[in-house]
Amino acid sequence: MSLLLAYYGDDFTGSTDVMEVLQWSGLRTVLFLDPPTPQQLSTFENLRAYGVAGWSRTMSPAEMEQELKPALASLRDSGAGIVHYKMCSTADSSPHIGSLGKALELGREVCGAACVPILIAAPNLGRYQVFGNLFARSGLDTEPFRLDRHPTMRQHPITPMQEADMREHFRLQTSLNIALCDCLEIEAAAAKAVAQHVVPAGADAVLFDALYEHHLPSVGALLERMMGGGQTHFVLGSSGVESALTAFWEQSGQMATHRSHAAGHPTFAAVEQLVVVTGSCSPVNDRQIAWAQQNGFATLDIQPARLLDPTTCQNESDELVERGLEILRRGENLILHSARGPGDPRVAQTLQAYRKLGLNELEIKLFNGRTLGPKLGGLLQRLLVQHPCQRAGVAGGDTSGYVARALGLTALEAIAPLAPGSPLCRAHANNKLDGIELMFKGGQVGREDVWGTMLRGTG
Repeated sequence: MSLLLAYYGDDFTGSTDVMEVLQWSGLRTVLFLDPPTPQQLSTFENLRAYGVAGWSRTMSPAEMEQELKPALASLRDSGAGIVHYKMCSTADSSPHIGSLGKALELGREVCGAACVPILIAAPNLGRYQVFGNLFARSGLDTEPFRLDRHPTMRQHPITPMQEADMREHFRLQTSLNIALCDCLEIEAAAAKAVAQHVVPAGADAVLFDALYEHHLPSVGALLERMMGGGQTHFVLGSSGVESALTAFWEQSGQMATHRSHAAGHPTFAAVEQLVVVTGSCSPVNDRQIAWAQQNGFATLDIQPARLLDPTTCQNESDELVERGLEILRRGENLILHSARGPGDPRVAQTLQAYRKLGLNELEIKLFNGRTLGPKLGGLLQRLLVQHPCQRAGVAGGDTSGYVARALGLTALEAIAPLAPGSPLCRAHANNKLDGIELMFKGGQVGREDVWGTMLRGTG
C-alpha cells in the first residue's frame, strides 16, 4: 500500500490529534519523534500515513527555517500524496514565535505549491471558523468564544491571541495573498454535493471556513479538487484537514480502497494505577486536577522556579521523586503539576526565575517549554523506571514533546479514543518503557473527569 499523507506537527499533542483521526478512519498511522528513515517506515506493515511530532510552535522564524526545510523535504520525498503542516486549531503563533506565515512560505517553497489550502476549523474539537473568524470552546462544555476573547488564548503565556480574523492574523506574519472561501460558499457546496469553488486570481493560499461537521465532506472535496493531479501537494491546517479528507473519501467511495484496517473506535480497559504530570496553566487543566483531587488522586506541587535554579534543581527533583514514589507505592494515583491555572503564583515566580537567568521576555517565551519540559519529563521518567506503571498521562501542548523525548520514545500508535484529539497511545522505545500506554493532551482538552476516564477505561 502506498502512503496517502505525511505530516509535521507544530507541537506534540496536535500531532497525536491527526493520528487519531486517521487511525479511527481505518488508515494505519504512526507518529515518529524524528523524521523516519525509509527502513523505519518499512517496519510498519500497511502504513497509510505517518507524522513527525515537532515543536516549531515555540520556534523563532530563523529556527523554523532550519527545522522545517529538511523536515518538509523528508515528508515530500517519502512518496506521500499530501504533505500537511499541522498547526494548532487555536492558531497559536505570532510574527516572532511559531509563525504560521513562515510555515506557509516554507511549505510553498519546499513542495512547489502555487496556491495552498488552509483549514483551521475542527468542529469535532469545538473549533469553528465563520467568515474568516475563529471561535473555540474552552473545554468541551462551554460556549464557543471568539479567539481574541477566549479565556485561555487571550492570555496564553507564549502567544496571546489578539486577533480572531485569520486573514488578519496571517497578514501580520506573511506578505502572501490569502483569500477566503466562506461558510456560505461551503454551505452551497454541501447543498449541491459538488465542489464548485474557484480559486481567486493571484491567491497564494485559500482559507476555508467550517462551522458544522456536515461541512467537512464538501471542504474535503474542495481541498482535493484544489490540490488535484498526481504530485505531492502541500496543505496547512489543523486535524480538520484529515477530518475533511476522510469524510470526503468516505462519501465518494474512495475509502474502501484506502483502508488498511476496519474503521471504528476501540475501547480500552481499566488499570490499577495512574501517574500524570502536567505543565499547563490552562483553567481547563486546573479543573481536571480539582476533579481528580476530589475523587481520590494524590497531587504534588512542582515548584518550577526551583527546577530552573541550578542551585536547587537537583534537590527539588530528588524530593519530588521521593515523595511521588511514596504515594505510588501506597497504591494511590498521582498527579504532579507545575501550575493551577493562569493565576497560580508559580506562574509569576517562574517568569522571575527566567529573568534571574538573564533571559529577556522574548527569550522566556522561546525557551520556556524547552527548559522546563525536559525537567518535567525527567521526573516522570524516574518515577516510571523505579515504579513501573502500565499507563501514564501528560498535559500541556508545549510540555508533551519534551516529556516524550525525556522518556526515550521513538514512535507512538493510537490504541483508543480518550479525549478529543488526545488518544490513548502505545509507545515504541528502545528502553524499559517500550509498550507503555500514554496520553499526551493539550491543557485545554478534555472533560473535567479525563484522568478518571483514563484510569477506569471505556470498556
